[in-house]
Amino acid sequence: MTTDPGPDSAAGSLEIYLGLGSNIGDRHGHLRDAIDRLGRKGLVIEAVSSAWETEPVGEILDQPDFLNAAIRVHSDLGPEDLLDLLKSVEAELGRETGLPRHSPRVIDIDLLLMGDLEYESDRLKLPHRETTSRRFVLAPLLELDPDLCLPDGTRLTDAMAVLEAELEGTAEGQDIRRAGSLVEE
Repeated sequence: MTTDPGPDSAAGSLEIYLGLGSNIGDRHGHLRDAIDRLGRKGLVIEAVSSAWETEPVGEILDQPDFLNAAIRVHSDLGPEDLLDLLKSVEAELGRETGLPRHSPRVIDIDLLLMGDLEYESDRLKLPHRETTSRRFVLAPLLELDPDLCLPDGTRLTDAMAVLEAELEGTAEGQDIRRAGSLVEE
């Protein structure tokens, strides 16, 4: 497993992909606010996907649909410091902690990919565990870069094709649709 020089040390500016989600209140507004705050905290926002509306997945299905998006950023923060920054933005926007996994949320910001880094700690795994198993993660990532690959060489277009084949004929995760732009025009 490749790691950086340390969990909080910078290894130069890396191309980073973040996943964002919201299903409470003004979902578009929460996603835009998160992107704005991330930029004000020093991340260089390079690209923003469309918003994608999806049904909830996981243990709690009786909740509003999610808006999900991905952004490509650059930063020289190490993975642990970057995770702290993401958690601080979630807290500023009203994300409650201590709730069950897959609960409704104002904002969720996940660190999906960080260059070619493979990294694992008690708090973080890179690439994110669900990068290849969730359509709401893959669709916005592929919108930003159709040729995107994981550090092990797995092409995300191939991962999406496998996932689509697995989901064919099931009700889970079938409903995903573009839900507008997050970039103010």
